[in-house]
Amino acid sequence: MEILNSILSWGMKKRIHQIEFFIKNPHEIQNELLTNLIKKANKTVYGKNFGFSSIENYEHFKQQVPVVTYEKLFPYIERLLKGEKQILWPSDISWFAKSSGTTNNARSKFIPVSQEALKSCHYKAGKDLLSIYLNNYSNSKIFSGKGLTIGGSYHVNEFNSYSNSFYGDVSAVLIKNLPWWVQMLQTPNLEIALMDEWEEKLDKMIEATSSENVTSISGVPTWVIVFIEKMIKKNKVNNLLEIWPNLEVFFHGAVSFTPYEDIFKKLIPLSMMNYMETYNASEGFFGIQDQLHSKEMLLMLDYGVFYEFIPFSELDQEHPKIIPLNQVEIGKNYAIVITTNAGLWRYKIGDTVTFTCINPYRIKISGRTTHFINAFGEEVIIDNAEIAITKAAKKTNATIGDFTAGPAYFGKENKGRHEWIIEFIQMPDDIHQFTTLLDKTLREVNSDYDAKRYKNLVLQTPLVHIAPKKTFYKWMKSKGKLGGQHKVPRLSNNREFLDELLKYVET
Repeated sequence: MEILNSILSWGMKKRIHQIEFFIKNPHEIQNELLTNLIKKANKTVYGKNFGFSSIENYEHFKQQVPVVTYEKLFPYIERLLKGEKQILWPSDISWFAKSSGTTNNARSKFIPVSQEALKSCHYKAGKDLLSIYLNNYSNSKIFSGKGLTIGGSYHVNEFNSYSNSFYGDVSAVLIKNLPWWVQMLQTPNLEIALMDEWEEKLDKMIEATSSENVTSISGVPTWVIVFIEKMIKKNKVNNLLEIWPNLEVFFHGAVSFTPYEDIFKKLIPLSMMNYMETYNASEGFFGIQDQLHSKEMLLMLDYGVFYEFIPFSELDQEHPKIIPLNQVEIGKNYAIVITTNAGLWRYKIGDTVTFTCINPYRIKISGRTTHFINAFGEEVIIDNAEIAITKAAKKTNATIGDFTAGPAYFGKENKGRHEWIIEFIQMPDDIHQFTTLLDKTLREVNSDYDAKRYKNLVLQTPLVHIAPKKTFYKWMKSKGKLGGQHKVPRLSNNREFLDELLKYVET
């Protein structure tokens, strides 16, 4: 194990120098990457359909290859699922990351995961995550124990069960394909880590890991909290450090960590506990928090992903403006378009980001292109909501468990307003003050919302419903969406989620 640790440390120091190189040469790296992707895929069905062999530069690429949603790309993906080859990417695709995006009953998405994407995107990112972490925390003892990853499950590809083909949560795809030397550093074993039934998996994980020396945890904050709370209760201790005294870092992603910070500080009361945010999606791994005192993430430019961006204000346009990396501006909200080494060509992933720096390129996730409230022209995005609810909670000594919000439309006697359902871990000192602060902060961070709230002309004060404990857990369970990458939709421009959840709140 000591020899393995030495090899890992050497490799990570080498990678830090490579990261420094792409930071200094971002546009050259991206242009070369695009050229290689096009060249490699020019004999695929997609490449032939859109004339890849005649593309000589980015402008040609932009003119010849359309920007697509999943629905547009699905006919090609369906052929891959059924076992056809050379459709979107030249190498064989035997794994698909299954992503539903929200908790509704819409068709699941199956995102192809090539061997190139596994190795030079996801696993390269895992190495970079550790490299950056060790570079920032030189006294770390993370390799003295094991890493615990709380992920999802995978299944045989039902579209083509005769071949060696599978689909599952992206976390499960990665765990299943980890090299042996990484599995040596992980707990629990694969049989438990990849179990399908979430509640049974939790019990097995607790039983298998309670006596281990766990030094790191990776996962989605929402589900990690559920695991930790159950672990503490099962072992009859006050906090997690009584079980794992050498725990030093939580690598997290998928949802904003901001609303959960106070919960983690109670569950893991260690002043030196470290938290690192990642931007890891079914479509690829895009960003890593690289600075000690900032939650911004470094946009990773050499993972086989070519980036383009649509200004948020252009999203509703039939032919929106699309720009490459070298034209983005600080502080503006953009929808991401990606081209990858798994055969996603100018694909809109549905996330929005804001650039906080362009030398190097650093981002923060601001929301989803489909998760916002704009029923009255207020254009409230997830980032606005999370800033507001976190500030209101801090000032009223509350701790947030989960939440969602949507519009309450005009009625005979009422004007429009936003309606919130919030599950508190710790109730606010004064719910009326909490609501006032929530509203006030939203007005401060969003001028459109502020204009609509002016003298209650369009929008009234928000309506806040207090949800009983485990409301969101029960709702997610009813959808069959516990664990893995599943997450509660924070905002919606209609009442679908609100009306479903209100049945749990009002019973």
